[in-house]
Amino acid sequence: MLKSLQLLFFFGRPLGPLYGLAMKIREKMYNQGLLRQNSLPVPVISVGNLVLGGTGKTPTVRHLAKLLLQHGYHPAIISRGYGGRAKLMVNVVSDGHTIFLSPEQAGDEPYLLAEALPVPVLTGTRRLHPCRRAVEDFNADVLILDDGFQHLAIRRDIDIVLFDGSCLAGNKRIFPGGILREPVSALHRCHAFVITGINDNNKEQAEQFGKFLKSQFKSKPVFFASLGGLKLQCKDSNEAGSSLEDPFFAFCGIANPSRFQDSLNTLSVHQSGFLALPDHVRYSQAMMTDICRQAVASGASQLVTTQKDFVKIKDFDSPLRRHVLEICFQAENDFDLFVTQSMQSFLKSNHSQCRV
Repeated sequence: MLKSLQLLFFFGRPLGPLYGLAMKIREKMYNQGLLRQNSLPVPVISVGNLVLGGTGKTPTVRHLAKLLLQHGYHPAIISRGYGGRAKLMVNVVSDGHTIFLSPEQAGDEPYLLAEALPVPVLTGTRRLHPCRRAVEDFNADVLILDDGFQHLAIRRDIDIVLFDGSCLAGNKRIFPGGILREPVSALHRCHAFVITGINDNNKEQAEQFGKFLKSQFKSKPVFFASLGGLKLQCKDSNEAGSSLEDPFFAFCGIANPSRFQDSLNTLSVHQSGFLALPDHVRYSQAMMTDICRQAVASGASQLVTTQKDFVKIKDFDSPLRRHVLEICFQAENDFDLFVTQSMQSFLKSNHSQCRV
């Protein structure tokens, strides 16, 4: 049966309905114990999504890690390392002090998190191994699974599902007919929803979608988050930076390029051109040179990109000054309270069980 499931899962991706059926069977096998779900000795927080594409997982993971640090925890971030060339069972991107892998080896998102946070960041296709390593060798007392909603092999204590405020659930159909990774019924597994990227343009529809989620999943809280603190930072000069009215050529290789463009528009950045590259694109010096050529042809005198993209191009030569759009995750206070109280409940329950 397991072999049949694997074949169905493999061939189901392009067939849509079969893929959805494969995901349902897989979940049922975990529920019935036919596939093993591993427990870890520390709480596990999963940040994931139901849809394909970007929903703000990286800013959310970063926010959670900072929140946990502020409350005295020692978190570690565990990622699959998608797009990275490091293929060991456990790849240590950072021990919280030193970064050991390049963006090409680690994957752009794990590297960005390692660069931004004083916490261990580890990757591995089978995430159980880096999870155990984080606990045993780096004394992590809480684990954050980046993009972990579909990774059922690890039991989680807080399962957070994100939706982008603009695209939400699309047409509610499974890929390739829609943008869903698995059926909507899978949402019963999670503990909370966060609708991210809230702005003036999508606020009303996001709030309506939030009401829909509350009506369908009454026990699960719905939180809203915006990408606030927007500012441009020049990476090739110590100067204060150019006027936003000067022409910028914008480019990115992320899952949701429209969110990047919307953020630039929010800052009233004058864009002479916009180039959307494939998600997790591998840059080269030749590509960087071509981007600069396109920028000059468009009338731009400088470049702007995302934090994820900049970590992969920072060592390439550029005749144009490069700017990065810096953002931060701004959620309702109730979201932070939900996370910290859930952590306290886990620790209290675990302590009681140890005393019995």
